[in-house]
Amino acid sequence: MIEFKNVTKRYGDKLAVDNVSFRINEGEIFVLIGPSGSGKTTTLKMINRLIPLSEGYIYFKEEPISNYEVYEMRRDMGYVLQQIALFPHMTISENIAQVPQMENWSDEDINKRIDELLEMVGLDPETYKDRKPSELSGGQQQRIGVLRALAADPPVILMDEPFSALDPITRENFQNDLLELQNKINKTIVFVTHDIAEAMKLADRLCLFNEGQVEQIGLPEEFIESPASSFVEQFIGKVNQDLNLTAGELVAELSVAETESEYPVVKEQADITEIFRLLSNNEAVLVETESGPKKLSRSQVFGYLADKRGVTS
Repeated sequence: MIEFKNVTKRYGDKLAVDNVSFRINEGEIFVLIGPSGSGKTTTLKMINRLIPLSEGYIYFKEEPISNYEVYEMRRDMGYVLQQIALFPHMTISENIAQVPQMENWSDEDINKRIDELLEMVGLDPETYKDRKPSELSGGQQQRIGVLRALAADPPVILMDEPFSALDPITRENFQNDLLELQNKINKTIVFVTHDIAEAMKLADRLCLFNEGQVEQIGLPEEFIESPASSFVEQFIGKVNQDLNLTAGELVAELSVAETESEYPVVKEQADITEIFRLLSNNEAVLVETESGPKKLSRSQVFGYLADKRGVTS
């Protein structure tokens, strides 16, 4: 879907991104993470040519991005910022409709799409679509920002620290909303964050930057089990070995509800390594308990472990 080949970005004598190569697969949440100034946001902005690259190639749908007209390429890439920047003088409907109108959608199709999107995130269209942004809470405005990026149904969504300005409870709710939404829309999402707990919870794969270079790319569990360098180990932090967690203990810690879903089954005594192995190919596992099978999702497990390490770099 998107591929970087030997991409470098210079600002004068400063290397912001240094000879990076990787591929982002269709339909995955690919999270760029790293300390401030590590190159992750620059990398994101080079994808839709908000920032020009200095050397190398970026491919979109197997074509170099330089082969596309900018407007054509950005039409296929929704963009969500930390600062939502909704048009204050427009209604919610008018804000969401901007890109479909530029694409010459019919009024009927635009109205149908607006209703569909609002319902998708639990906002009643009749209640919200004629309101102005100032009449919405910060969390509701953030939802509209996401919907605006989705309005023309682009295959790729770029998200630059979209939840970092939210309070912790609202932020966690948004993370859950994004995972639930992705199950419905199956977009390719490139997500920038500096928060390791958020990254571990959301990512299908992580890409950790350090001083403009990629330190490691892989599944969240690979960063825990096999850090590629001392920097990765320090940034991610180790799973506290004293926890010695089993599947049953995780179920108790997370207050997991009983479920009848079809996922791989483990016994309560299964250790964390067995859970990692199964979660590398499944979004959840079922833990056999006396009261019945209970579901541990990938996002729950890795979000919990990241929180336990207390890392919010």
